[in-house]
Amino acid sequence: MAININNLNNQTQVHQNKQTQVKQEAVQTANNSAQVKQVARDSVSLTPQAQQFKELQKKAADAPAVDQKKVAELKKAIASGEYKVDAEKLMKNMLAYEFDLLGG
Repeated sequence: MAININNLNNQTQVHQNKQTQVKQEAVQTANNSAQVKQVARDSVSLTPQAQQFKELQKKAADAPAVDQKKVAELKKAIASGEYKVDAEKLMKNMLAYEFDLLGG
């Protein structure tokens, strides 16, 4: 009966390769677990300016879209003839608005 020495050597080498592969997989799993734990530690914080902006947005959302008191005052002034338009001021504001729209 002949003993195949090459085959014995191959089986030993295959067994060692499997052990190495199992160790590498264990290390990879440990690294993945560490990365997951590291991600869980991340956090976000808002700057004071961002917090202030958030508060202003909330106030704007809670405020009425139209100031009814001012509308009533203007209606009364127009009806009584007391409301006067300053044409020069109106023109300056219109030109400033148009200038801003053009990107000036």
